[in-house]
Amino acid sequence: MSLNPDIAAFLQLVGNGRASGKRAGMHELSPEQAREQFDQSSLLMDAGGEDLAVVDELRLPVRDGALLDARIYSDKPLQPGAKRPALLYFHGGGYVVGSLDSHDSLCRALASMADCVVLSVAYRLAPAFRFPTAADDARDAWDWLMGSAQDLGIDTARLAIAGDSVGGSLATVLAAQLTQAPVRPLLQVLIYPVTDASRSTPTIERYAEGYLLEKASLEWFYSHYQRSAEDRLDPRFSPLLGEPSAQVAPVLLVLAECDPLHDEGVAYARHLQAAGVAVELKVYEGMTHDFMRMGAIVDEAEEAQQHIAERLRAVFGL
Repeated sequence: MSLNPDIAAFLQLVGNGRASGKRAGMHELSPEQAREQFDQSSLLMDAGGEDLAVVDELRLPVRDGALLDARIYSDKPLQPGAKRPALLYFHGGGYVVGSLDSHDSLCRALASMADCVVLSVAYRLAPAFRFPTAADDARDAWDWLMGSAQDLGIDTARLAIAGDSVGGSLATVLAAQLTQAPVRPLLQVLIYPVTDASRSTPTIERYAEGYLLEKASLEWFYSHYQRSAEDRLDPRFSPLLGEPSAQVAPVLLVLAECDPLHDEGVAYARHLQAAGVAVELKVYEGMTHDFMRMGAIVDEAEEAQQHIAERLRAVFGL
């Protein structure tokens, strides 16, 4: 299928900005400039967030004594002992860009549609914090949630984890770490995740330029996060290179057809299925990477959010 015409028009505007010199490729910027541009572009794509009863800022302690910024969302007031289901969410951005704000509307939508608490975590970004800091921060956020569930009114028997792009990578790495834990997630929602940073694929080459996420930007992201090239062979960086356990949480894997990451996403679905993991693979035709946050541009963004919410509600027993 060809590229969605509304996304094509948006990409034309981006291309015109490049041609005029008003906009540069992310890989041509400093990390600080890239973060600013990413947040600005998020406002252009966003349809606006849901009004919720609770949108609170938190700070979570991690293993080295640092504090992570986090944000908790709920369509109902938080009450200790209430036993509500919850979703732990990790934003995308190549380990270098992205923030609580860039994914605020998406988290609001999921909290409203799935009738659950959403905890969004701002893991530390590269290049100041390189591999495996983000993965460690994700695990520490889960541990904090376990310890704080009672006070937040969260039911630890009804938890899920999710993320988009490298946030999806962090979610699935965390799920793999929890196969023998006393509390495990009921579902991992992986939205166009990075699963193999060690090699190219046909879709990386096919959609190398002009489709929002570019091949050169992927390399720029990975180079900022790695300590050395060998890090990319670690399953915490490239989950496709790991040996999955059949005990890992079931997966909802959401991909975009016109995305450099499409092929590695499909390969990861097959990899998990071969290990006995339950995987639902859903590919949105004509969509590019990051379409889930393009509610101001395409209807498929809300459709995908609704599908995720329905799966969450099902596993939560709502």
